Amino acid sequence: MMVMTPLALPNNIGFSLPFLYKPITTRGGGGGSSCSAFTCRSVSSLTSFTWDDVVQASPPDYAPNDSSDLSGFFEKIKYCNRGSSEIRSEFIPLVIEDQIVGYIHNGFFYNYLRRFKDVFVFVPSDSRFGTNVTLNKTLSTPEERTRVVGKVIKCLAEEEKELIPGIRNELYPVTPSFGSPPYFSIERAAAPYFGIKAYGVHMNGFVKSDGEKFLWIGKRSPMKQTFPGMLDHLVAGGLPHGMSCAANLIKECEEEAGIPLSLSNQAMSVGAVSYVDVDGYRYKRDVLFCYDLELPGDFIPKNQAYQTVTDGEVESFKLIPVENVANVIRRTHFFKPNCSLVIMDFLFRHGYIGPECLGYLDLLQNLRSGDTS
Repeated sequence: MMVMTPLALPNNIGFSLPFLYKPITTRGGGGGSSCSAFTCRSVSSLTSFTWDDVVQASPPDYAPNDSSDLSGFFEKIKYCNRGSSEIRSEFIPLVIEDQIVGYIHNGFFYNYLRRFKDVFVFVPSDSRFGTNVTLNKTLSTPEERTRVVGKVIKCLAEEEKELIPGIRNELYPVTPSFGSPPYFSIERAAAPYFGIKAYGVHMNGFVKSDGEKFLWIGKRSPMKQTFPGMLDHLVAGGLPHGMSCAANLIKECEEEAGIPLSLSNQAMSVGAVSYVDVDGYRYKRDVLFCYDLELPGDFIPKNQAYQTVTDGEVESFKLIPVENVANVIRRTHFFKPNCSLVIMDFLFRHGYIGPECLGYLDLLQNLRSGDTS
């Protein structure tokens, strides 16, 4: 059952916003620049934190004479872009029809893929791509490639349960760039092990009241296979094969937050963020399409899938002032890492981070550290 605790509203808010986060009054009062410096708190990154922990980490500290400290934001970007150039050199291109569509770790190929000689072919060197991996030329159609590579992934997942965790039976297209015809499709959970470019939609759902903006934040189910119990957007989801961004967003809005079509079709496309994260055999090349949706004050999100999906989705939601959400990102590791990037982009676009903040341009550029093709 979803846990949502209604809190009393400050007297200066003129209409009812149920389940509103209640900020803590801090010494020294409020105010100051929206990008003023904050004292970094020692907050655990364990996923067993509660909404009370979020509240404790989020109040603004009044420091009008300090320039902005964006280090907490840079830290989150760095985490999403792990892997030095030396580590990335351990991956070799996956080439299909003279196009690089992914990257495979040397160890993953030699330890797991090499024995499937009728599927994967190692090319010691060629003039264009150097050492690379390709698929057997007998696999000439997208359908054949999808079926045969899928059998390999299923075999590996059954042999070693922890090798490719979180199998979802959801296919991602394998393409050199967004919108290109796919050469084949691959299980979503396996995409990072083949360095496939993956795309997703992330939506900031916000409410305006008395001149202040609030973001709806979700707390992921503790049973989620990835990032259990961490903070999340109101709506987010990977982009599966054969579905447009708009259609996927509408579907996720309904499933994850109970947002009807009459509201979800008003969501605004506002750009994208990207990152490249290398961790072990995984090479994540993700592009997240960002959306904003202004919601009415009386809307209450409700996860439709929580009772029906075995691994759950969202445990609970909270409506939190945008500046306080920014503080949680800066001071803690409570948010699912890539969600921090999308919220930072929101902070830029809505004026919470401005050019007077030291590091402004570097931070803005680093939100698109990955290939956005």
